[in-house]
Amino acid sequence: MPIDAHLLAVFTVTTIVALITPGPDMLFVLGCGVRGGARAGLLATVGIITGDALYVVAAAAGLAVLLTAFPVVFTVLRFAGAAYLIYLGIQMIRNRKKGQTDDPALGGMSGRRAFLNGVVSSMANPQTFTFMIAFLPQFINPAAGPVWLQFAILGAILIALEFMADATVGVLAGRIGGWLRRRQAVRRRIDAATGSVFIGLGITLAVER
Repeated sequence: MPIDAHLLAVFTVTTIVALITPGPDMLFVLGCGVRGGARAGLLATVGIITGDALYVVAAAAGLAVLLTAFPVVFTVLRFAGAAYLIYLGIQMIRNRKKGQTDDPALGGMSGRRAFLNGVVSSMANPQTFTFMIAFLPQFINPAAGPVWLQFAILGAILIALEFMADATVGVLAGRIGGWLRRRQAVRRRIDAATGSVFIGLGITLAVER
């Protein structure tokens, strides 16, 4: 086996505990599910893990050197991600009184939009990459097999577990949100609350060091 069985078990348990604690990705998916329905919540999750998968590939290939050698890249990506989330939040709050529906043509959050927002949100957050290159190596034993292969296996497990956790949240939020969105006043409050969450996430990402 190209990976230490004991370290794998510890990694799996640790990852599950970390994933059930609400974080930026889960809140993002929750907002998309409430606003756009179960399908939007699911596709937002797919978008998030797509971005994460690209980071796993980059980290496994040793591209962590880029952020180490050029710290300005990390800073640019961090502020770009923060600005994007704040922009999304402002748009939701501004458009909450425009009579949006689940119909994409009328301004609702389509599955395609949820997916793309998820990808951009994930890729614009370099802390995901930093987490991977700081967290995953703790469970790698060079004596067990190729480091890049162990990194890839751990990354794949992380992504699979993240998908199950976030997809569950997104679908459940979509089911509940579907009922709520049919009520005009409640729907406006949902958009305002979701927009506020996105703005809060953006500010948090911008000020974190």
